[in-house]
Amino acid sequence: AERVRISGPAIFSLSLAAVAAYAVVAALAWPLKAGLFPLVMGIPLLALALVQLGLDLRDAGEPAEAAPQRSRRRSETAGRRTLATFAWMAAFIVLVLLLGFPIAVPLFVFCYLSMQSRAGWGLSIALAAAAWGFFHVVFERLLHFPFEAGLLLIGGGS
Repeated sequence: AERVRISGPAIFSLSLAAVAAYAVVAALAWPLKAGLFPLVMGIPLLALALVQLGLDLRDAGEPAEAAPQRSRRRSETAGRRTLATFAWMAAFIVLVLLLGFPIAVPLFVFCYLSMQSRAGWGLSIALAAAAWGFFHVVFERLLHFPFEAGLLLIGGGS
């Protein structure tokens, strides 16, 4: 009988999936406006956490001699990836501050896809437009959620 070893990343993925599942189940009992945000965030998070858990469990079952080489490859780029992630998060926060959410969301999606993931222009524009459409329809039309104008746009209307 082969012993199954559960790694730290697998435990983290399982914990994240459990938190997301709780948020989704709890939000189902709330009114639509109150539960929409946890559902929109929780369902994809749950799905992605479960996929990552599967990958983590698969990696835990690989032969012991392959693990050090894989670990070395991961640690070589981990610092750069972490720095890039924080830079993108900071850029999004700055965009929201300067332009407001309705403009920042599609602009960020376009920039991230075209620059970081190197998606083609057509795909980047299409997904940015889809993000804008979703954001506009759900938060502005259906929920009538008031968004503040960005700092660059506040003085332009008076």
